[in-house]
Amino acid sequence: MSAPDTDLGTRSDTSRAVAFSDAIFAIIITLLVLDLRVPDVPPGHLLSGLLSQWPSYAAYLASYSYVAVVWLNHKAAFNRIQQVDRGLHWMNLFVLFSTALLPFPTIVVSHALQEHDNADQRVAIGFYALIGALLCATWLAFYHYLARNPDLLKDQVRDGFFHVERFRALAGVVLYVLAGIVGYLVAPLLGLAIFLLLPVFYAITSAGLYQSRVIRRITHEPDPPRG
Repeated sequence: MSAPDTDLGTRSDTSRAVAFSDAIFAIIITLLVLDLRVPDVPPGHLLSGLLSQWPSYAAYLASYSYVAVVWLNHKAAFNRIQQVDRGLHWMNLFVLFSTALLPFPTIVVSHALQEHDNADQRVAIGFYALIGALLCATWLAFYHYLARNPDLLKDQVRDGFFHVERFRALAGVVLYVLAGIVGYLVAPLLGLAIFLLLPVFYAITSAGLYQSRVIRRITHEPDPPRG
């Protein structure tokens, strides 16, 4: 008689987790655009009304870019995962939970910047930074779980890949906290500028730090073949 399968019911392929996650990302992207409205202005002032809503556009761009790179990073991570267990499902749900919060601080920042109250603007930037840092922290937990459970990964995934990826997530925690401090203590618009720049880093490294030319030089890895 064969031994009972202890993984029965606790492990599965990645298809359902990816499909569910993609649906959540699509909903989040949709919610972000709801704060963009036709301005309530008298006739003949539509242009000035649209231009005065620039904080909404900046906040939307920052959050849309952030969600976009979260999706790219999510896709890159799951391309390397063979199976999902109960723990990894929870790590994924934490990532989705923190990502789903983004529309709220986006609206808070947008409204605060349009009201021109410096104290409220500082609080709004600090609040957005807190949510951004939380999202990076959930990614840190996600990568750490994969680093501790390499049996969930595909055979061709190189050893230590997700160990290194933890540094990307940790950098995000630090940088969002720094952006919040700068925005709160120095200038809210400076913090917003950092929010706009951070997704660029994560977009460039969405395939993993090992794909970065700088990291390959540090670790003496050859460049990937072209073509």
